[in-house]
Amino acid sequence: MIRSARRSAKRCAIRLRPLRRDESAVAMVEFAFSAPLVLGMGLLGTETAYFTITHMQVSQIAMQVADNASRVGEQDVLVARKIYEDDVNGTFIGAEKLGGNYDIFGQGRIVLSSLQMNADGGQWIAWQRCRGAKAFVSKYGTEGTGASGTGFLGMGSPRIRASSGTAVMFVEVSYTYEPVTPFEFFGDTEIEYSAAFNVRDARDLTQIYQTNPAAPVASCGTYSADRPI
Repeated sequence: MIRSARRSAKRCAIRLRPLRRDESAVAMVEFAFSAPLVLGMGLLGTETAYFTITHMQVSQIAMQVADNASRVGEQDVLVARKIYEDDVNGTFIGAEKLGGNYDIFGQGRIVLSSLQMNADGGQWIAWQRCRGAKAFVSKYGTEGTGASGTGFLGMGSPRIRASSGTAVMFVEVSYTYEPVTPFEFFGDTEIEYSAAFNVRDARDLTQIYQTNPAAPVASCGTYSADRPI
C-alpha cells in the first residue's frame, strides 16, 4: 500500500512538473483576482458621482423654488403685488420639472414658508404651503408660528429674519436618496437643503388670494407626489 501510494504521488509529480513553466493562462488568473477590485472601484465611483449630483440637484431645487416664490405675484406696478394660490402651484410645478429625473415629490417634500414680521416686532410664519409624499415637516414651525410676541427668532441656521413691510420666502427640501448601484455604499441617506430669498417687489402680505374659479391649495396636511387638486 505504501509503495503504491508513493508510485502514485511520483506519477502526479511528474505530470505536474510542466506546469512550473506553463504561462498560458497567466492573464486569465490575474483578471480573476483583479476583476472584483476593479468592478468594486467602478461601482463606487459611479455611486459617488450620482450621490454628488443628487446633492447638487436638490440644492438647486431649493434655490429655484425660493427665488421663483420671491418673484411671483400680480403684475401691477401701481399697487402692492397680490400672490395667488396659482402662483404657489406654479412654483412647485417648476420644481417638478427641474427634479423630474429624481422623482423629487415622490421621494421628497418641499415646504415653502413666508417669514414676516408680526405686529409686536417679532418673526412669524404668515403662511406655509407644501408638496411631496415624504413624511417631513418644517424644522422651524408650521403656519402661524410666532403670530404674536417675540419668542420666535426666525428660520434657518444662522437665523434669518424678515424686515418690516417685506417677507422672506424660506424653502426646505427633504429628499430620500436611493442608490443607483446594487450596493448601498451610502445607504438610504436623507438629503436636506434650505434656501431663502427676500421678495423682489412690494407685496401684499395679508394673505394668499384665490382666483375665480378657486385654485387648488398645496396644503401641508396632504402628503402626495401629485399636483394639488
